[in-house]
Amino acid sequence: MLKPDAFGASATREAASFEVPPVVLKPSHGWASLHLGEFWRARELLFFLTWRDILIRYKQAVLGIAWAVLQPLITMVVFTVIFSRLLGVTSGSAVPYALFSYTGLLPWQLFSGSLTRAGTSLVSNANLLTKVYFPRLVIPVSAVLAGVVDFAIAFVVLLGLMAYYHYPLTWQILWLPVLVALCVLTALTVAVWLAALNVMYRDVQYIIPFLVQLWMYVSPVVYPVNTVPQGPWRFVFGLNPVAGVIQGFRYAILGGTAPGRLLGVAVAVTAAFFVAGLFYFKRMERTFADVV
Repeated sequence: MLKPDAFGASATREAASFEVPPVVLKPSHGWASLHLGEFWRARELLFFLTWRDILIRYKQAVLGIAWAVLQPLITMVVFTVIFSRLLGVTSGSAVPYALFSYTGLLPWQLFSGSLTRAGTSLVSNANLLTKVYFPRLVIPVSAVLAGVVDFAIAFVVLLGLMAYYHYPLTWQILWLPVLVALCVLTALTVAVWLAALNVMYRDVQYIIPFLVQLWMYVSPVVYPVNTVPQGPWRFVFGLNPVAGVIQGFRYAILGGTAPGRLLGVAVAVTAAFFVAGLFYFKRMERTFADVV
C-alpha cells in the first residue's frame, strides 16, 4: 500500500505525463508562413461551419433546397428565350441551346454563388473573429464548399435534360470531379482577396455583385468560345480562368473539342493568384479581430 506522500508524488508524475503543452499565440510579422498544418487541425470546425451555412441559407424558406434547382432552371429558360429565340445566339454546334446554356450555368453559378458568399464571410462572422482564435481561412473556405451542395442538386436536372435531348454520357465525364475542384479553387482564389479587403474597406461588399455581373458577360455562359475573334481579344479572353472552367465542363458533359490551352491557362492563372492570395490573407489576418 502506497503512503500518502508516495501516492501524491506518483499522481503528480502521472498527471505531468499527460499534461498538454501550452499553445502560444504570437502576431505574424511581414509575409508570414501559411501554417497549413493549423488549417488541417481545424477540419472539424470547417465541416460544422459548412453545414451551418447550408442550413441557414434554406432555413424558413418555403421551397427550401428546391431553390438550388429552380434558380439555374429558370435562368436557363430565360436565356433560351432571349438569347436563342430573340437574338439568334446559337450553341455553335448541334447541341440544343437549352442544354448548352445549362452546362454553362452550372459551373458559373457554383463560382458566382461561392464568390458572393465567401467575399463577405469574414464580416458576416465578426462575432466569431472577435471571441475565439482559429485559422481565419476556415470561414471563406466553408462558404465556398457550401455551394458544392447546390451544384450537386442542380446536376440532377442536367442528367434529366440530357435524357430528354438524347445525349448520353461519355468517358469525358471522368474529368468532372477535377473541373469541379478547379471551379471551387477559382472561386476561393478570388474570395480570399475580396474577403480580406472587405474587412478593411466595406465598399468591397457593394463591388462584389457588380463584379460578378460583369464577369458573367466575359465568360462563355450564353455564347460559345468560337464567337470571340482570334487575336488580342481571344488572348485577353483566355486569361479569364472561368472561361476555361466552363469550356472544360461542356467538354466533359457534351464532348466536342477539348479546351486544351484555354483550360491550361485557367489552371496556371488560378494557381498563381491562389498562392499570392493565401500569403496576402495571412498577412492581413492579424488585424481582422481589431478592424472587423
